[in-house]
Amino acid sequence: MSDHSRHAEQAETLHLNARAWVPNNPRLPVLIYRQVLTPGEDAVALAQRLFTDNGWPAQWVDGVFDYHHYHATAHEVLAFTQGEAQLMLGGPEGELVTVRGGDVVLLPAGTGHCNKGSSADFTVVGAYPPGQQADMCRAAASEEQLAQIETVPFPDSDPVFGAEGPMVREWGRGR
Repeated sequence: MSDHSRHAEQAETLHLNARAWVPNNPRLPVLIYRQVLTPGEDAVALAQRLFTDNGWPAQWVDGVFDYHHYHATAHEVLAFTQGEAQLMLGGPEGELVTVRGGDVVLLPAGTGHCNKGSSADFTVVGAYPPGQQADMCRAAASEEQLAQIETVPFPDSDPVFGAEGPMVREWGRGR
């Protein structure tokens, strides 16, 4: 299992305003957890178990699409189990963030993301809170989608550290 107890239960925060056609999330920051997983042969299974244990059932194993998109219907957590990538967060001309095996990124609903280049072994485990399913948005948000982003249910726990993790502190309880 990942030895995240040795790491402070902290995450970098990234506040993103609407940019180009990407709405981002007006209230909730992106959270970046650095080196909270141990990369390796069994990292996918460990990330899946970590997310599931913290109430975020793992949904898929793949990469990050190489085009800008966001989800209006779900918050999304991404565990990078191996490799390295440059992710553009926030839409075109957003924030370029380097992620490596062992990192986790939590994207609130509406946050644009795009893979701008990755190593051949780049592998991601993705998860959503219970009852949430990601839609695929690649155009400006409608009024309905903007309202939906504002009302996506608040997760019960942080996907990495549980009930008292950085998400709970940074996003606030129940908004």
